[in-house]
Amino acid sequence: MLKHKDHSSKKDNLAITAVALQDHILHDLQLGNLSIADNSKTEVRKKENKAKSLKRDAKAVVDTGLKKPTHSPRVEDPEREYVLDPTPPPLTLAQKLGLIAPPPVPLSSEEWESVKQRSVLHGDSMQPCPICREEFELHPQVLLSCSHVFHRACLQGFERFTNKKTCPLCRKNQYQTRVIHDGARLFKAKCATRIQAFWRGYVVRKWYRSLRQAVPPTDAKLRKKFFEEKFIEISHRILCSYDTNIEELFSEIDHCLAVNRSVLQQLDEKCGQELTEEDWEKIQVQAAHREICECSICLTPLSLDVQAALGTSSHPCPRPRATVLLSCAHLFHHTCLQALEEFSVGDRSPFHVCPLCRSCYQKKILEC
Repeated sequence: MLKHKDHSSKKDNLAITAVALQDHILHDLQLGNLSIADNSKTEVRKKENKAKSLKRDAKAVVDTGLKKPTHSPRVEDPEREYVLDPTPPPLTLAQKLGLIAPPPVPLSSEEWESVKQRSVLHGDSMQPCPICREEFELHPQVLLSCSHVFHRACLQGFERFTNKKTCPLCRKNQYQTRVIHDGARLFKAKCATRIQAFWRGYVVRKWYRSLRQAVPPTDAKLRKKFFEEKFIEISHRILCSYDTNIEELFSEIDHCLAVNRSVLQQLDEKCGQELTEEDWEKIQVQAAHREICECSICLTPLSLDVQAALGTSSHPCPRPRATVLLSCAHLFHHTCLQALEEFSVGDRSPFHVCPLCRSCYQKKILEC
């Protein structure tokens, strides 16, 4: 009898152990929804449980007619880090019996900080996601208690596909998960750096382009091309700003020609008439009244015979030198006046002007 009792107790313990291990395997594989009972019965039970929960949560509401205070919705920090499933799962029968080790205790904030520092030291957030091999960018990112980093969606898909809660890299079971934003921060800093680099490049290129348009290059060919482009640009501006009204242009040309004709006519009236001997005698008398004794060009004395002829001196001429009398009653040496006329390139006869009174003249050489 005792042997039979011991044998039955051993069978009962073995059965309990098998059931506990089977239950733990189902929970470990996340297959808790599976059941040996009939599906219809489980659905009825679910509906009854939902009805009971609704009755339990139902509350009577009294309408007082007063306006309810509107509370502004709390704005959550988009960069706040938090732990997913902070409470550990309930112990299975196998864990309660001591057949399998219980799940690890939730990590504290200091322990999570050390795990994150280890991940930063390895540069996991700077590398692409180990599952999809794409950059983290602004997508949700999770950090496991084994210091590995993944996309949150990628990790959820991996767990759903494998039916296990195992790290894809180190195969650690029953890990803890924390939502972080290191990849998003690095991506924002990278984008800001690129924007600044593009903006600085644009500013430098614009400055260099304006510098090339303002400063001529030192190379001969480039310098020639630079000035050709400048000349073409200036010509184009002149053509664009020029008024192409032909009638006004021709009327302006006619007006200029009429003014030039009137000026030439006045000059012809002054300088074109030949002076008679009587006119020259009057001019000579006028020059005698002025008592001119020296040439105003070379500042040397005029011929004494000429002075005597004009009545300004009675001494004989020691060295005869031709003297010229102008129609404006001024006296000069003939050679000095000829040299001055040759020096005045812009003037042509009969438009030579007197060096003293600046009037057009006719000249007559006085004999010594």
